[in-house]
Amino acid sequence: MLYAILCYADEEKVFAWSKEEEAAVMGRLQAVQEPLAKAGKLGPTGRLMPTTAATTVRKGRDEPLVVDGPFAETKEVLLGFYTVDVENLDEAIAFSKELSAVNPGSTSYEIRPLYVFHPGSSPT
Repeated sequence: MLYAILCYADEEKVFAWSKEEEAAVMGRLQAVQEPLAKAGKLGPTGRLMPTTAATTVRKGRDEPLVVDGPFAETKEVLLGFYTVDVENLDEAIAFSKELSAVNPGSTSYEIRPLYVFHPGSSPT
């Protein structure tokens, strides 16, 4: 089963890390990811740039409106994601707990079943 694991964090704290702190956290995260990657269960992962670099296309009355940023009214924002192909939710939860244990910047990991769409075919 495919799952998206979404990482939420206080981006002000995360993007204030020194290069050394950043390297240490990324090294710990990579160590957690390595077993899933070697087993062929880790798909694309990504870290999002801060919300100050975001652009939002918002549905308008006539034309879509393009604005800077998401204008989130929260400190906790979507910071990145993992895609995993694991047997069940319990395995996705276990992986998320491992990530959380080594990532001082994360406040939560949200796990959602994932449908993949390929043009001209049904979702998988």
